[in-house]
Amino acid sequence: MEDNKKLNIVMFPWLAFGHMLPFLQLSKRLATKGHHIFFVSTPRNLKRLPNIPENLAPLITLVPLPLPRVENLPPNAEATTDVGFSMGFDLLKKAYDGLQDPMKLFLENSVTTYPLDWIIYDFSCYWLPPIAEKLGIQKAFFSVFGARMLTILGPLSQDNGPAADSFTNAEFLTTPPPWIPFPKSTVYFLPYEDFFSDLIVVRGCLELEGEYLQLVDKLIAEKTVLPVGLLPPSMEESPEDEVHNSIFGWLKKQRSGSVVYVALGSEVEPSQEQLTELALGLELSKLPFLWAFRRSTGSSADLPDGFVERTQDHGLVWMSWAPQLKILQHDSVGGFLTHAGFSSIIETLMFGKPLIMLPLMVDQGINARFMVEIRVGVEIPRNKEDGSFTRSSVAQSLTLVLKDEAGKMYRDEAKKYKPVIANESLHGQYIDKFINHLINYKFET
Repeated sequence: MEDNKKLNIVMFPWLAFGHMLPFLQLSKRLATKGHHIFFVSTPRNLKRLPNIPENLAPLITLVPLPLPRVENLPPNAEATTDVGFSMGFDLLKKAYDGLQDPMKLFLENSVTTYPLDWIIYDFSCYWLPPIAEKLGIQKAFFSVFGARMLTILGPLSQDNGPAADSFTNAEFLTTPPPWIPFPKSTVYFLPYEDFFSDLIVVRGCLELEGEYLQLVDKLIAEKTVLPVGLLPPSMEESPEDEVHNSIFGWLKKQRSGSVVYVALGSEVEPSQEQLTELALGLELSKLPFLWAFRRSTGSSADLPDGFVERTQDHGLVWMSWAPQLKILQHDSVGGFLTHAGFSSIIETLMFGKPLIMLPLMVDQGINARFMVEIRVGVEIPRNKEDGSFTRSSVAQSLTLVLKDEAGKMYRDEAKKYKPVIANESLHGQYIDKFINHLINYKFET
């Protein structure tokens, strides 16, 4: 690679912060190497992203495309967190598809001014690759889900889509796929869980999921598959905030490793019945807890009557955004009760903390089962048909991971992954290899 070969790269993520933030992390790492990024999303979403570091701001251009309004989509709703996954995903997807013409116009106008070398896009914009192809822009699909999810989809068909059975056969999805050769694999969907370019880019690293990345490379033989590392966030992206002093004041009063941090995101949340069992299980465990409790827009689910009052001597319910990285870093936090989103898993293992997992949507169940396989946490036991669980299973899972001698295995194994997840040099090497490929493919093919 020649140092003077700098790329103009367009980033276009799906309208969920679990997608936008990894795309932004990748953007910043590319900009650090001197490449110019055009990060495209809607105006409100761009305003809600973390601030771009001053040294990178000249190299990351935020491109707002107003989201078309569709019937029944709430005003100002521009991300899944604004509508809730179950209620508003289809409406948001319809509005997102309405960005086709504005995106096409932006790309056409841009290529007349300077070359656009690559566009890196998400799973949901099937209409984008043909536009890029006509304009001579190289295309890369970026999977924020990791290699495990791509192995579930199976071999590509002749038209470069997932194997037909992957989405049409329920039995096929709820048992270990026949193309996964590892013994006793538990990486598959459960019945209650809802359900691909020139280059396939995967948020992952060989040190965490080497077998799966190698398998994806075989399954997608027609395409080059490149991991870009885990894109772990940096602590400077979580600034000090006087509003949160009460959180850290409370944490300082707790014993080392005693607190369970609870956060299930804001895009999908449990039903009222599930939320009740979760809260009462937390109460039953008697463990100190910090719960970042944020409800989705339009949600009516709430904590059980009297829960906050009954647990106020050992628990803190925080009703707004919480600085998750700094919380997980704190010495008093001994484990994370999480929905098992990939970003949350990465942030937890950065600090060597074990996981108690309650997956709610899409890839979270796959993530949870993989974390169980590598023994860094447990998945709260549930009815495999309807996903129900009990307060007892919540309490037992929490006690096992944070207190019991039998759970020491999870605490010890989680600590072993800290040197991998938090290794900036390691993940920087993945970015360098990725950039080399982008330049070589663009200028030498």
